[in-house]
Amino acid sequence: MLATQIRQKDAVFYFASYPAEDLLSKVRFMSRFYGEGESIRAEEVVETDEIASFIARIEKTDKAFQRALSRQKVRAIKNFYDTTASQPPIPGTVLLFTAEKLDFEPLGKIENAGNLREPSGKYLIIDGQHRLAALKFFLTEKTHEAPQVYVPCIIFDGKTEDFATEMFVIINSTPTRINKSHLIDLYEKVSWASPDRKLAARIVEKLYSESDSPLRYRINRLGGRSRQEKWILQAELFNEIHRWVEADAGGKAANTEPSALRYYRAVRDFFKAAEHVWDEVWGDRDFMVTKPVTLKAMIRILPDLLEKDGDTGRDDRVRIWEKRLAPWAQLKRTFRNEGFYERFPAKGQVERVARIHRELKRALGI
Repeated sequence: MLATQIRQKDAVFYFASYPAEDLLSKVRFMSRFYGEGESIRAEEVVETDEIASFIARIEKTDKAFQRALSRQKVRAIKNFYDTTASQPPIPGTVLLFTAEKLDFEPLGKIENAGNLREPSGKYLIIDGQHRLAALKFFLTEKTHEAPQVYVPCIIFDGKTEDFATEMFVIINSTPTRINKSHLIDLYEKVSWASPDRKLAARIVEKLYSESDSPLRYRINRLGGRSRQEKWILQAELFNEIHRWVEADAGGKAANTEPSALRYYRAVRDFFKAAEHVWDEVWGDRDFMVTKPVTLKAMIRILPDLLEKDGDTGRDDRVRIWEKRLAPWAQLKRTFRNEGFYERFPAKGQVERVARIHRELKRALGI
């Protein structure tokens, strides 16, 4: 299949013009849709498929996707397909996802255009279920028009541990899309969020609001009104905290206030110690020390310190960790803005954070 590879920061995805019949045979519908005497059965969802489960849950609970309205909406879209002539029936892209990593072969010197291998399984429809359901009913009646219909699609492939969270930003065909920062704020209020995600959201909230937090008001969150310079997006910080909490608790984190305080105090003390070590370059705009890539890399050092010193919460922990992190003071020039990206070359932020993490660990002899 011919496709265009699109790069945006760390993200790589694809745009393709999909033949309608081929696409309809390759997608999974999360809801049951109804036509004139026909229906499309909702496919079963495996509990471990986090993205599919989320879509199915939204489709079943959101008023916009109740059966009667779905039928009415699909009928309206199908009627539009019937009546369009010179106007394109599907001018907007449909968003698809597959957990498989798809092979992409560039066409010679044109690196961003090439052949994209289709997945062996079916795509999840992130956005566009109603449009594709209507198209299926439309082509059932007018099969002769199928060769003339190509659907513009955006295809996301592969899966990282936090990909489901990333996809919440662009999830589903609701009128108001869910901002990921907003979602993190809502984790405490939704029944389906896992305890480790709720706990991570609690910790991030404390890092933003507690008066003794080195990151107080420095986190860029939805609705935040502080005029202080922001160092890191709430969603980015959440991903790192969640990764740590999930690994530390072995997937059995308890979303309790004592647990949230224990984790928060560890992060707080760690960043206090780091602030003392970095000294005058901490928060300096001419240095990358408090930029997202470095903050995320530093957080990944914290579990190593806790393993060495234990999670005792002792009063002199900041002083102890300040001594442990002291070698970072010799890296100040390495973290100047000028030449930073040449010193830490990478294809994207994920790789750059990993490189910085390795350099920080090396300096500490970890």
